[in-house]
Amino acid sequence: MTAVAYLTPDWPAPAGVRAAFTLRSGGVSTSPFDSLNVGTQVGDRPEAVDENRRRIGRELALPGEPAWLEQAHGKEVANLDRAPATARADASFTHVAGRICAVQVADCLPVLLAARAGSAVAAAHCGWRGLAGGVLEATVRALGVPADELYAWLGPAIAPGAFEVGAEVRTAFLDQDARAASAFKGNSRGRWQCDLFELARQRLAILGVAAVFGGGVCTYSDAQRFYSYRRDGRCGRMAALIWLAQAPPGRT
Repeated sequence: MTAVAYLTPDWPAPAGVRAAFTLRSGGVSTSPFDSLNVGTQVGDRPEAVDENRRRIGRELALPGEPAWLEQAHGKEVANLDRAPATARADASFTHVAGRICAVQVADCLPVLLAARAGSAVAAAHCGWRGLAGGVLEATVRALGVPADELYAWLGPAIAPGAFEVGAEVRTAFLDQDARAASAFKGNSRGRWQCDLFELARQRLAILGVAAVFGGGVCTYSDAQRFYSYRRDGRCGRMAALIWLAQAPPGRT
């Protein structure tokens, strides 16, 4: 059996915070979802996805089932303090130990957030529509932690060299903030190469989140480790997971 493959974020998160980003090997799904697909809406066999999720749970010693969201490229944020149920949202947060925030990606940017005090965590699914629509702003607001007391980690996503977009995408950001122009480079086809990492950093900086880690790892260019919708079309999904392994300070 191939071991479940995952990345551990390189950031100074508090001792009670656990996080991981799953890769594509170590599961049972067959092509084109081979092999550790966690997505139920991509056409993979449900029993294969269930087994993949079970393997991830065992490998990471998860304290429960992640809150798998029904993602819609919007800015809704699920409150897992209330119940770890599936919700139609593109982000989630919790202050409760054992509740697992999760987002699924295959080129979109996953952003994990953790309070420096170890009191709260969140995960956000940031494609260009979500970033332009304010999903990071909504997540930080819902988390209820001062922005300067947060750590952020930018997971693997499609890099600007592979992410060509039309003028409407650039306009969606520049209409809100002219500084977003630095995240777009024109190409010979009259279109734009879009830098999701830079756009996320800009949004976080405006919010006051200065401690930002990760970024720059491209899903499109590494088919061995990562799924990429832009590269392959029909493919699996990876998961960015974050949770509190122990009760936050002041909670029992």
